[in-house]
Amino acid sequence: MYTKKIYFSGGDFHELQEVFCNLPGVTDTRTGYINAHGAADFDSVADGSLRAYMGVEVVFNPKKMDLSKLMDVFFAVVNPYVPDGQGRARGEMYRAGVFYADAEDEPQVELHVNFIASRGKPPAGNCLGLTMNDPNSDPRLTRQCFCLAQPIESFQSAEPQHQHYFESHARDDTCIDFARLKACLRF
Repeated sequence: MYTKKIYFSGGDFHELQEVFCNLPGVTDTRTGYINAHGAADFDSVADGSLRAYMGVEVVFNPKKMDLSKLMDVFFAVVNPYVPDGQGRARGEMYRAGVFYADAEDEPQVELHVNFIASRGKPPAGNCLGLTMNDPNSDPRLTRQCFCLAQPIESFQSAEPQHQHYFESHARDDTCIDFARLKACLRF
């Protein structure tokens, strides 16, 4: 079976793995350290002593799951307008990113991330707390996209206790509402 790989970072890598592991066409997922500068482990990346991004490797069958759908799911759970982190996970190691292994995926990844980046300004709010879609609102409110789109340089698999974490820690609090996510996803 022909498969491809794509790598995502943004927030807690346990949650990202849970997001992708049961999608149709996804054959495997692994948590790990993306573009690490040295031998990575959880503690050295989490405390910032080793530069790397915590993320997930997604292996998928492109005949059953399109890369653009995977990126749609990713951007549904990760906010690319936050500089470093998601939810309670804060720091450069939690920055949103899409890392591609195949040069043929670069145009699609770049297009998708550029589309997200060019969405423009958020709706303006008024003094009553109501949101208005005002195209002439303050240009200083333009959102900045912090999501990375880069080729993968290296991926080091995380320690065994970090693989499929929610299989043994199902009651742990998460920033992602998985029940709502599953209800919204239709493939």
